[in-house]
Amino acid sequence: MRAFRLSDFDHAPAPADIPRPEPGPGEVRLRIRACGLNFADLLMMKGAYQDTPAPPFTMGMEVAGVVDALGPGTEGPAIGARVAVFGGAGGLAEFGCFDAARAVPLPESMDFTDAAAFQIAYGTSHVALDYKARLKEGETLLVLGAAGGVGLTAVEIGKVMGARVIACARGEARLDVARAAGADHLIDSDSGDIRAECKALGGVDVVYDPVGGAQFTAALRACRPDARMLTIGYASGEVPQIPANHLLVKNISVIGLYWGGYLSFRPEVVTGSLARLLEWYRAGRIAPHVSHRFPLDQAAEAFEVLRARKSTGKVVVTMD
Repeated sequence: MRAFRLSDFDHAPAPADIPRPEPGPGEVRLRIRACGLNFADLLMMKGAYQDTPAPPFTMGMEVAGVVDALGPGTEGPAIGARVAVFGGAGGLAEFGCFDAARAVPLPESMDFTDAAAFQIAYGTSHVALDYKARLKEGETLLVLGAAGGVGLTAVEIGKVMGARVIACARGEARLDVARAAGADHLIDSDSGDIRAECKALGGVDVVYDPVGGAQFTAALRACRPDARMLTIGYASGEVPQIPANHLLVKNISVIGLYWGGYLSFRPEVVTGSLARLLEWYRAGRIAPHVSHRFPLDQAAEAFEVLRARKSTGKVVVTMD
């Protein structure tokens, strides 16, 4: 079968022909139809992601497809079922074997592209804003990187939860995407003053930050007393150094979130969150934004779009 593989951390991943895998106990094999790309995939190529497998391995963290076979002793889901899976790796291939417990049945109305773009981005933002930050109706939410894969979902979810949303992104085109997702106020990160513009709006109660660096520092200075700052990732390449005295004086909480980590120690947080998100999807309250689609033989080009930050929302690779 065709796959997109990383042989070692000194070389870029590349297409490969490998044997079709056989599912083990507790596993399902999927005929993969679509795979969503994530910033974490770029870190994984360099061995810089916290859950990077030992190479060689097939790239691709989240997939959607059809159950093709069950491993020994695996009771379900049924062969032919349409599911999405966060597998951590193995998604950029025509077939893959994954833990059956992670297979999420898809609504009839959800196509494979939407399903492959759904779990990580929406799951991260919902667990962050609801479970961790306890965002309340009427509060002000600042979303950094608001046109990116996770940032755009934070804008959507913030509006569903009743917040006033300030979206910060680079350039007019990206801000237009955030506006379409429901943002109430827009800040251009290239030309705007995040601290001053947020202060002029009365300050912020919750900050959602997948960017880090100077934007984190500016957002911290825009926080109201008792604010909560969510550190989601560091797309800027700079991990912020947090002045603890500022947290003390203004009673600010900084909260870390690694969504995938909950699968190992509190999986019910993820499953409960996904159930709520799928309810919102069925009701038309949220809708994945996929700016680029590529076939499997153009996976390298798909990653280049992600690396160059030419995408908004998600990039998805399809197998057909």
